[in-house]
Amino acid sequence: MTGHPDTEHRQTDTDQHRADAAQRQAEPRQWRAQFDAEVSFANGGGLRTEGFRLDIPGTKISDDELAALLVRHLGLLMVAEVRISNKTIIQEAHKGGRGVSASPGAGDARRLVELSHVIRDGMTTLPGWPAPRITEWLTWEASRANYAAGTEFHVARIDMIANTGTYVDTPAHRWAGQADLSGVALDRLADLPGVVVRVPAGVRAVDRLMLAPYEVTGRAVLLHTGWDEHFGTDRYGSPEHPYLTGDGAQWLVEAGAALVGIDSINIDDMSPAAAGTRPAHSALLAAGVPIVEHLRGLDALPPDGFRFTAAPPRVDGMGTFPVRAFAIVGTA
Repeated sequence: MTGHPDTEHRQTDTDQHRADAAQRQAEPRQWRAQFDAEVSFANGGGLRTEGFRLDIPGTKISDDELAALLVRHLGLLMVAEVRISNKTIIQEAHKGGRGVSASPGAGDARRLVELSHVIRDGMTTLPGWPAPRITEWLTWEASRANYAAGTEFHVARIDMIANTGTYVDTPAHRWAGQADLSGVALDRLADLPGVVVRVPAGVRAVDRLMLAPYEVTGRAVLLHTGWDEHFGTDRYGSPEHPYLTGDGAQWLVEAGAALVGIDSINIDDMSPAAAGTRPAHSALLAAGVPIVEHLRGLDALPPDGFRFTAAPPRVDGMGTFPVRAFAIVGTA
């Protein structure tokens, strides 16, 4: 016997409400931050928002974290400062966000881009540190005594410290007992998808706000400061050089960067104000993220869509060594 249509309809509504309630209970609660923000840019100008809302992972978020999230959501580049005010947390369904669009370069002609300095006899990499000495161990003339007529060889010898030219730092450079040149996996050094962070002229400190717009997970993050133009001069080693802040390094670790490189003399601040601390080295290498310093030619790279390699020889017991750093751009 069939029930009354109204009764069946009410029963169906009740069942649906119960199902909806059960689904809501099973789903994690979602939260959004509502806030005002004032953004200033390193190259001048700014913008202001009121009552802006962003998805957040939980009920708590610091102003710094929220600022970085805003920069990434809007895809803002060259941000110098974000001031957050009137922040409230509300329970509300996530609306989704957007990051910076990629430019994979599909269809571009495949080309190799050199990103390392040439190592020459007597060159200066770090002021005050020993220069490499390149000599002959076996000359063309001397080799003739060991081979048939018309057959000769040359073998050179190089005496240098590991921090020469463009080189990679492994965790053992900073932390005793951690992975050295022989222990870092190739997937941290070779054929990595890359992204270039363009640092405005005159900006020294690269912090999380400048990094936030970029997708860095699993990538080689290359900081293009333009400081390589001073390589081999007195200014290259001056305390004015651009660097990555400790906060910026920690953000890269949390975001899952695979490798970080810079075209400056040091990824850390070397000014007297830094008092010998090395927060960027400490954070990155503690997390197993290799560092490549003294890069060059980053202006020849697109923002992303390239593969990066900076692989040293597998030397047991050494934490740093020169690399032949290069990028492959394009796929055609």
